[in-house]
Amino acid sequence: MKKEQQIKGWNEIKTNDSWAIFKIMGEFVNGYEKMSVIGPCVSIFGSARTKPDHPYYKLTVSVCQQLSNSGYGIITGGGPGIMEAGNRGASIAGGTSVGLNIDLPFEQNDNPYIDKDKSLDFDYFFVRKVMFVKYAQGFVVMPGGFGTLDELFEALTLIQTEKIAQFPIILVGTEFWSGLLDWIKDTMLAAGNISPEDLDLIRLVDTADEVVSLIDSFYKGHMLAPNF
Repeated sequence: MKKEQQIKGWNEIKTNDSWAIFKIMGEFVNGYEKMSVIGPCVSIFGSARTKPDHPYYKLTVSVCQQLSNSGYGIITGGGPGIMEAGNRGASIAGGTSVGLNIDLPFEQNDNPYIDKDKSLDFDYFFVRKVMFVKYAQGFVVMPGGFGTLDELFEALTLIQTEKIAQFPIILVGTEFWSGLLDWIKDTMLAAGNISPEDLDLIRLVDTADEVVSLIDSFYKGHMLAPNF
């Protein structure tokens, strides 16, 4: 009897999975419709736990303020910390400020600097990540945790495997990121698990001016367009 109950429960899960497809489709359709009319943007990643008095929070505000002044919209995950700083910088500059919010049991809540008509809600991380990549002209990666690394390495993998065209991926904060880059060079590259040219996909900087200069320079020779 116990095994029969388990099988019944398994079949109910499969039925629910089938219906979930429609919810996933709905998130994609809503995201595509809203994001496609926003224009060129830069996605900003970093820790939700960074406080407003932290130097990296202040640097993120400056980065996004300057990017907005250069004509780029700002896309963040919509939450606190570095995400809030990114939207704040865009708001100060009067630029486009997008928040791709995710429903989490902790940390996540909408920050007040997102444009009211550009706040999108997601239940699925993978749908949300598609929006980050599809409509970004570059990634600016501030210090963060597992989620930040997930977004960084997914973008690198998509470019490395030529699933999307190359765009700027900029790590901000030499003190924070240099250890990771050293490990990539000394361990991954040395083991032959990546190619030397893969290292060229990443740039490491410390200032807002450097971020804007790298993105502007890249788009002197490339089109501003969705990535796929």
